[in-house]
Amino acid sequence: MISSPAVRLAIRALCNILLIFGMNLYLPQYIAVFGGIPAYIIIGCLLTLGNLFLRPLLDIVTFPFHLLFTLATTIIVNGLFLWIVYQIVLMMDPGIVSLAIVGGLTGWIVVSGVMGAGNWVMKHVV
Repeated sequence: MISSPAVRLAIRALCNILLIFGMNLYLPQYIAVFGGIPAYIIIGCLLTLGNLFLRPLLDIVTFPFHLLFTLATTIIVNGLFLWIVYQIVLMMDPGIVSLAIVGGLTGWIVVSGVMGAGNWVMKHVV
């Protein structure tokens, strides 16, 4: 593993230069770079510097959106999983097993959210 920050930065810059070159070569319908090798170097270095300095600031600014959409996605996925389990339970003998989620949509959201949080804790603790 490379431990020198300068070497890692240079490798990242080289990778960004190659990425821009590859996209220009294989995705000409989406990206066009003019100016030859100097253009690839400039754009690759700008991407590297942007990732170094600008991306952390953008991550901080957009954190509430990441959190909101991550939570929403988690609730939706857990709600779908819970609905599948609910449908399976409905096909079983009600004298043996029964499942009811009350409170309408709010109940489903709360149960899905709590189930997601519980599964997250179990995943990281157990």
